[in-house]
Amino acid sequence: QVQLAESGGGLAQAGGSLRLSCAASGTILSIAVMAWYRQAPGKQRELVARITSNGITTYADSVKGRFTISKDSASNTVYLQMNSLKPEDTVVYYCYVEVAVRPGINFAYWGQGTQVTVSS
Repeated sequence: QVQLAESGGGLAQAGGSLRLSCAASGTILSIAVMAWYRQAPGKQRELVARITSNGITTYADSVKGRFTISKDSASNTVYLQMNSLKPEDTVVYYCYVEVAVRPGINFAYWGQGTQVTVSS
């Protein structure tokens, strides 16, 4: 079993910054993908940023140039640095980790979600 511990959400002013963290622990052979998603009430969960085991990153168009995803492989932690925050970034953010628990077998895990609120 794998546990994800998220932290760093909260309140920021428009134009400000926040940094989200998500640490994975438990039975982990290796991590294939780490990502952040977000979901507004009544809407589908959407990808914000994604980073693979070899460091390839992908961003949603809405956050390109403002958000940066990074990881610390030694601690199985993924970060999301959010700069130039906008009120429309106000949603719940979820950590996503795809873990190899045995060779050839990957499981996906979600964090519990952390609220980000940006005031105008």
